[in-house]
Amino acid sequence: MSSASEPLVALAGLPGVADSVDSVRKAVDRVYGHRVMRRRSGEITSEAALRGARGSAALSGADWALEEVRRRTDFGAEPEALTVGAALRLTAEAGQLLSIWRQSPLRVLARLHLVAVGSTAEGDVVGRPRLAGEPVAEPLVEAPLPSADEVAGRLDGLSRLIIAGGSAPALVTAAVVHGELLALRPFGSYNGLVARAAERIVLINSGLDPKAICPAEVGHAEQGTEAYLAAFDGYLSGTAQGMAAWIAHCGRAIELGVRESTAVCEALQRGAA
Repeated sequence: MSSASEPLVALAGLPGVADSVDSVRKAVDRVYGHRVMRRRSGEITSEAALRGARGSAALSGADWALEEVRRRTDFGAEPEALTVGAALRLTAEAGQLLSIWRQSPLRVLARLHLVAVGSTAEGDVVGRPRLAGEPVAEPLVEAPLPSADEVAGRLDGLSRLIIAGGSAPALVTAAVVHGELLALRPFGSYNGLVARAAERIVLINSGLDPKAICPAEVGHAEQGTEAYLAAFDGYLSGTAQGMAAWIAHCGRAIELGVRESTAVCEALQRGAA
């Protein structure tokens, strides 16, 4: 095992984390074993993507009803519409970047930001980590903003962790990627959406959720903004207890995403969807 992956393996040994990992794996296995998955997994994947995008947008301040997200085709100038549109594009793009993630995660993050910003891109500030003095629009997270130099160093460290791979559970890796990107806020905008899209990529690419039917974003939104930020404070603390709480929160989000997709499976089985 590469030494670069040792921090993630150490996190997996924190009190309670093994229980979260086991609980997530059992929940994922159950939905993958649903009889509907044998015939209609593509429909479950599509619905999970839509619901995941809605959940991620809700955490970034655009809490639209699912049917509103489903029916809308215009995601133009209004701030909430732009956020929902960005979330939808990111969810669609995540599946196209799996082969690149383990070789060049920073390239994937740059692409995610470009996709999130979309047609509103201006100049050279899009798709690259921010420079000293450049502003960040991320109203949800009020934690102190790391300097541009710190961002560059920690992104490099995160990249080395991902490339190194190792034996850490997918839940642990996904939680760290999500938490670190939210802490760094490396881009000028849409950092929360990018962080949750990166979490999605880890869960799919790790083999835990290869069909992308367990939308953690749904679970993060369902637990609420207050709980999300409280768990994130644990990540920011860097303490064993805080990190374990953040990982457990992310695990619960996956389980709630599983519950959502299980409900979709049941509806399809009844012929109601």
